Amino acid sequence: MKKMICLALICLMAVGAALTLGGCQSFEGGEINVYNWGEFISDGSDGSMNVIAEFEEKYNIKVNYTTYETNEQLYTMLKESNSSYDVIFPSDYMVEKLIAENLVQEINFDNLSNYKNVDEAYKNKSFDPDNKYSVPYSWGVVALCYNKTMVNGEEIKGFSDLWNENLKGKILMIDNSRDAMAIAMTLTGGDPTNATKADIDKAYEKLVEQKPLLKKYVMDLVFNEMEGSQAAIAPYYAGDIYTMMGNNEDLDYCLPEEGSNYFIDSICIPASAKNKEGAEKFINFLLEAEVAKANAEYIGYSTPNSAAFELLDDEVKNNPLIYPPKEYLDKCYLFANLPQDVYDYMQTKFTDVKAQ
Repeated sequence: MKKMICLALICLMAVGAALTLGGCQSFEGGEINVYNWGEFISDGSDGSMNVIAEFEEKYNIKVNYTTYETNEQLYTMLKESNSSYDVIFPSDYMVEKLIAENLVQEINFDNLSNYKNVDEAYKNKSFDPDNKYSVPYSWGVVALCYNKTMVNGEEIKGFSDLWNENLKGKILMIDNSRDAMAIAMTLTGGDPTNATKADIDKAYEKLVEQKPLLKKYVMDLVFNEMEGSQAAIAPYYAGDIYTMMGNNEDLDYCLPEEGSNYFIDSICIPASAKNKEGAEKFINFLLEAEVAKANAEYIGYSTPNSAAFELLDDEVKNNPLIYPPKEYLDKCYLFANLPQDVYDYMQTKFTDVKAQ
């Protein structure tokens, strides 16, 4: 989800960590390969907990940590790459897709003593109804981030503002087929949860209508654009909007009046994992109250961990961007796994939009 990564810094940190750990620590517990959203775990910066370092020290297991930007990138890596991962963090609909294609395996919950910390509200969801393959890690909604000094006095109310001609050239759109199409569907009467090809066609036309108004499509580059006051408005994930607002006092947010995507990012173990025992130790560690609290504070996303939630500051717990009220969540929707032909059709039509 999905903070921006400075690749050069990450590379330097990785090299430095490898040299340090290689020179002074032998990981007798083996190693695990973790594939996660960009900066989606507390890393020790700004006084935060270095979760990976703490885990390595506690269990003597080395963590090889790499990142991705979208669920589709994760899927392609699992489907087509020879790389092997032990822990991944897919979103709801992608969990369902990975289960259907036997790309993830059942978790032994007997090894997750801290699973009791997960709030019941985030269990038995449609993408994993029997809680066999996934553990909730974070959740949130897609919201709107806008610059109060750049919206020309417009009152930002919802996704329709992303088609406001008065903001032409200052609008960013999320570069993610599922999210972009869903935003368009909320305005064209489609079903973002279980989209049909007809829904996609209408959303396609709406996105084509929007294209001349856009500055660009973005994912992690949204941080540079919004924090640097280079764009006026962008749809993005609430946790990241919270982070961006902390870095630019001119930024504000809007929970779209039309409702929005309510997403749950979970932890899974790929079918091809080479160290399931180590993976389950890592998952259980992430469920510890203090660890989950550190991750929630660092990434800015909502935690499904009840024990961690109780440890958060009241200012955070009462922030409607991070923890929207129930009446708003009732207007939101979870994505479901789409039939393969519909899923492929959406990818093709979204590519066609961007090629306009």
